[in-house]
Amino acid sequence: VQLQASGGGLVQAGGSLRLSCSASGRTVGSYVMAWFRQAPGKEREFVATFTWTGTTYYDDSVKGRFTISRDDTKNAVSLQMNTMKPEDTAVYYCAARPISSFVATHPAQYDSWGQGTLVTVSS
Repeated sequence: VQLQASGGGLVQAGGSLRLSCSASGRTVGSYVMAWFRQAPGKEREFVATFTWTGTTYYDDSVKGRFTISRDDTKNAVSLQMNTMKPEDTAVYYCAARPISSFVATHPAQYDSWGQGTLVTVSS
């Protein structure tokens, strides 16, 4: 599956931004989709994903502020980010992996990646 992320930009602390990840090749429902992020000088880290039952799963740092959702009609996955903080500044990546019976939160568990979109939160 080929992934294309978009929607990044500059936002003030407390503001909102919505990222989108479009998939081509196969439907997003055929995969486990996730969002990761990588801040300058840091390792890529997990943000949000869906479990094999379709429920959502978040890193504690974004729980209650970020929402991952899937739009099968657009074959896309989105990440709505609210109440943003300067520490949310990073390049955000969408990723895909085969459906599995565990929650995958490590980058090495995903084999398809979008190109990344930069999100900057000013204080």
